Amino acid sequence: MARKEKGENKTNAMRILDRAGIAYEHFSYECDEFVDGAATADMLGLPHEQVFKTLITVAQDGQHYAFVIPIDLELDLKKCAKSVGAKSVAMIHQKDLFPLTGYVRGGCTAIGMKKNFITRLDQSAKAFERIYVSGGRVGCQIRLAPESYLRAAWKAEYADLTRKPSE
Repeated sequence: MARKEKGENKTNAMRILDRAGIAYEHFSYECDEFVDGAATADMLGLPHEQVFKTLITVAQDGQHYAFVIPIDLELDLKKCAKSVGAKSVAMIHQKDLFPLTGYVRGGCTAIGMKKNFITRLDQSAKAFERIYVSGGRVGCQIRLAPESYLRAAWKAEYADLTRKPSE
């Protein structure tokens, strides 16, 4: 069951939003292990197009980037590279996620990572008054305005980042 919580057991992402005076709502759900974004959205009864996942990439020069896209779409790595001015980017290995970001798979958000990575939010977020992103741990989602997300993440901008699965 999902429940809306107030102020208890805050994540680093929530503390950053609080310090910045950014309004958000926190939702938690029971989850013993990683589930994909679609399962998370279904557990919370959320529209898939408003739920976004955070994916971390690395360029040839070793620079890392965070890309935030709807859960039912896939990264278009060429579009992603273009959006940050890199020749190319590749997904990082899952084992590298926690050491790089301080977040685990299913709980990664571009807000409050161990290091600041240039962030791009898929332009489809502009269509919504509020979007849902991970709150910084498995079992935690945050709802906030896309513009607020851009303010909270480091060097964040909108970009065209996705393709439909199997394109």
